Amino acid sequence: MLKKTVTYVDYENTERTEDFYFNLSQAEVTEMELSIDGGLVKKIERIVAAKNGAEIMKLFKEIVLKSFGVKSPDGRKFIKSQELSEDFSFTEAYSQIFMSLVTDPDAAAAFVRGIVPNTK
Repeated sequence: MLKKTVTYVDYENTERTEDFYFNLSQAEVTEMELSIDGGLVKKIERIVAAKNGAEIMKLFKEIVLKSFGVKSPDGRKFIKSQELSEDFSFTEAYSQIFMSLVTDPDAAAAFVRGIVPNTK
């Protein structure tokens, strides 16, 4: 699980600092890997090698929104839904996170490493 603390200015011109959580379960990673021709890792490698900016942005939007969720108060569940992801996508925090990933390859790699399950 990856926690990102973001400071941003909301649409009421209020500065906010919030924690956002991202995670992909082993089942989600497997599903993504098997649903993509050649697998997710190969797709990322192909897009990056081709320097296809539009595809890089599309893929990272999908990964960020698919991995976004909210921890339950007791920590037993990581709750995800289309509605939660969509609400998050309308925030300036999402914009900051997304832009850092599509403009900084090191940030993108760290994000992906942070959201995939530890298989140790």
